[in-house]
Amino acid sequence: MSNGLNAGLTTIREDEIARHLAVAQALVTRFVALDPGEGTAGTALAGTGRRFVSTVSTGGVRRTREVELAKTIQSAGSSDPLLSPTQHGVLYRVRRGIQVALAIGEVFGRQTDLEQLQARNVTAPLQGEEAARFKALLSASAYVAAFSLAAYLLSALAGEGEPVNDTPEPDFLFDTPQDALKSMVAGLDAALKGAADDTTLGQRARAFARAAIDGLLTRKTRFTGLSAFENTHIRIDQDDFTLDGFDVAPGQRRKPLIMTFKKPEEIVGNHIAKFQAMKLAKMLMAFDFDRQMNPFVELGGFLFTFIGDGMPGTGKTILIQMIAGLLNDYCQVAGYAFHYENFGVDQISSYQGKSGQNCKAFIDNVVNPRVIGFGTIDDVDQVAAKRSDDRASAGQHEITAVLMEAFAGASTVVRGNCTFGMFSNYPENVDDALRQRAGARWLVDGPQTEEDYIDIFALLIGKNHKIPLGDHQLFAKQEIKRAVGVSYEKHGRPEEAGLVAVWERFEKERGRIETLADIGAYLHEIKLSEPRFTGRAIKNITDAVKMRAMDVELPDEWFATPEVFMHKPYDEKKAMIAELRGPVTMEMILQEINRYADSEFRYADKSDEAAVNEIIRRERQRERAIGEIEALKREGKW
Repeated sequence: MSNGLNAGLTTIREDEIARHLAVAQALVTRFVALDPGEGTAGTALAGTGRRFVSTVSTGGVRRTREVELAKTIQSAGSSDPLLSPTQHGVLYRVRRGIQVALAIGEVFGRQTDLEQLQARNVTAPLQGEEAARFKALLSASAYVAAFSLAAYLLSALAGEGEPVNDTPEPDFLFDTPQDALKSMVAGLDAALKGAADDTTLGQRARAFARAAIDGLLTRKTRFTGLSAFENTHIRIDQDDFTLDGFDVAPGQRRKPLIMTFKKPEEIVGNHIAKFQAMKLAKMLMAFDFDRQMNPFVELGGFLFTFIGDGMPGTGKTILIQMIAGLLNDYCQVAGYAFHYENFGVDQISSYQGKSGQNCKAFIDNVVNPRVIGFGTIDDVDQVAAKRSDDRASAGQHEITAVLMEAFAGASTVVRGNCTFGMFSNYPENVDDALRQRAGARWLVDGPQTEEDYIDIFALLIGKNHKIPLGDHQLFAKQEIKRAVGVSYEKHGRPEEAGLVAVWERFEKERGRIETLADIGAYLHEIKLSEPRFTGRAIKNITDAVKMRAMDVELPDEWFATPEVFMHKPYDEKKAMIAELRGPVTMEMILQEINRYADSEFRYADKSDEAAVNEIIRRERQRERAIGEIEALKREGKW
């Protein structure tokens, strides 16, 4: 796949699509198709819901039938001779999809030697090996046309309501592109017959497109010559339609993002989290769509996953709104597509496998390399289950497995166009392995100092009063550089009791930490005290240190207009960023080790505390039960 990432975009011009209008119009109006012969056979038996089925096999006999898609669509739900807007939309999209599919079939013909073979076959029929190759490529181009129509319909038809599950796939024909499209239209016609209303019509059309794609993908290995198309990126701007080989883009058409965006100055406290969130937003905007790569991934310091934890009401939701707001603004300046999506408890399904599918679709939507993506899993402890938790639903376990594979699995590719944030009030309830896949820890602790509380109250109460402010400089302590410096400095020493004990013991035995060997020995001591402190923890710490070395404040003017930075070639972007990079220092390393290890000890302590409380509660219940049993025995009732 990787060589395909750098392949150019093939733009199909409108005149190439317009050439196929007559054929497309004929296919949606009326043509004769071979019936698969699997329809409801026989005569209905009076008074029963069954049919009389002949004992003579007619499997080999194929009848013909007239397919009149326009009439089928018009008769959906009413006898009105005019099409409703939805009916017209479906009919127009099918016709347009046929034109697009034929145009894409021609692109495939030009990529392979099908076009030349076709031209030679017109003058004199091809013989032998050439004839076999021509037939194979013609079938492959029929497959490409059918796939393109299905992908186009899935992208172009707006989908509302519950998906339909029992739509059969069409009876595919792969002799020529036109035959393939005829079989698709015949299948769609059968799927739409008897649709009760416009909503059902739209749902059935989308379900048909999905079933067709699934059916086509299972047949893909039968065709030779498709590898040429695998790495093709086709774009049709007028329809906002992109086809990347046989990767099916998420079916839902993008709705404009509707959420309340927050400005950084509207957040009080949470200095490190706020600072890193603002940097992360700028980092994502360094993504290069041509190269499909981000300089920050190459130079180090890119944040693919993070976890934000803190007590309820400390500002996790506001932080999400701030990052989404910054990204949305930057993307509008640059003209990029931005996709924000939250995965929540409403996507856990009672059907086996469905929760995992929902989670995979969420991941695919966000990592889509044609957008800048931001995905959040709010209350991740409720959505994904600990693998040891046998009270959790199967759906929660599926989600844990999908997230672990997506965030740091064998097939994870970090391009640098998206980031995932997990947020939780109780991170100790998140599976250890999933939590350690979060590259950064943001402690979202909300307002802390007296100044913070004055600032937040003044901010939230608004201006509709004449109460004096008093002896206080409003928002002076929220100045981000100063606040972040103070926040980082406090991690020069550990804060959690368990880690403080390790630190003090180490300093007593070995003295100050001054070399790489000292750092390694300190990390090993932490590991002995907290077994969950594994190699992945070290990777997360070194990534955080690199991020601090890349702790470059990308100038705001780089994002005010697209030409200054965002639209520059990849190598220029990389050079501009590398110039700002600083060296790694011992202070930085110790601060990041302590920040990360503190969070692990904090989670372990909370987890142990919860377990101890549970044991105490059970013992109390046991004592009470013993007392009640003794009383029943005395009364002779036991």
